[in-house]
Amino acid sequence: MFRRACFVMACVAALTLEVYAQEAQSRLVGGVTDFVVRPGDTLRNVSARFGLEVAALARENSMRTDARLAAGQVLRIDNRHIVPTATDSVELVVNVPQRMLFHRGADSSTLGYPIAVGRPGWPTPTGDFTVTVLERHPTWEVPRSILEESRRAGRIQPPVVPPGPNNPLGDFWIGLSLAGIGIHATNAPASIFQTASHGCIRVHPDDIAQLFNRVEVGTSGRIIYEPVLLAVVGDAIYLEVHRDVYRRTGAGAGAVARTLAAAGGVSERVDWVAADAVAAAADGLARIVTASPPAH
Repeated sequence: MFRRACFVMACVAALTLEVYAQEAQSRLVGGVTDFVVRPGDTLRNVSARFGLEVAALARENSMRTDARLAAGQVLRIDNRHIVPTATDSVELVVNVPQRMLFHRGADSSTLGYPIAVGRPGWPTPTGDFTVTVLERHPTWEVPRSILEESRRAGRIQPPVVPPGPNNPLGDFWIGLSLAGIGIHATNAPASIFQTASHGCIRVHPDDIAQLFNRVEVGTSGRIIYEPVLLAVVGDAIYLEVHRDVYRRTGAGAGAVARTLAAAGGVSERVDWVAADAVAAAADGLARIVTASPPAH
């Protein structure tokens, strides 16, 4: 089977993370919590595990992006993300610039998982799909294009990689009806929440078993490209802005946010100074941009 795969980065220690589930209508996953650093943890692998940018994690904790972590140190984690509206019509949604995968369960609860997607020169395609294959301990049959890339770079790449620690697919493969694209584990967990693959979708080793057990052959899905998301949660309005990694949107994030707010009928409830700041920062997290009520 043809499978696009992703280059291997340094393997890091897996971290424990509770994947927060909210009711689908809440439109948020993730939360604000404290995390106790373990031996060997770095800002890179902690940010990959929780689904946030290194710069955002460092800023949240008033440290430099090259800061070293000490075991026992407590980090404040804010990894709130908006659930795309596409989950209303399909069970499995991948939002490429958001670098998040969402699964809506039978009970309408939605789980969110940080992922790695295709790098700009080898983008993850968008479109509807169904799950076609579920395979544990897969063998990687290396595509000819990747073999050729390795040859040009002077590397020797075996055409077949058996299951094991050197297999970039990890222990789980979820094949999709989109040609050559799958969702899989990885032996490079620090690459999660990056644009790093050859088009496939990597899931952290600590998440993939849960996701694998939630889907089945025939599960419906959609890969979308939405760098700007807006949601109303109770009385609060959240805006989440990511970099336009494939340079596809054309319009600026602020303009897209205004279009989304107008479509949702909430333009008058948005603090547009705050929203424009969120758009400019593009830090990839859901931020509250609700306007304060007028004083009486």
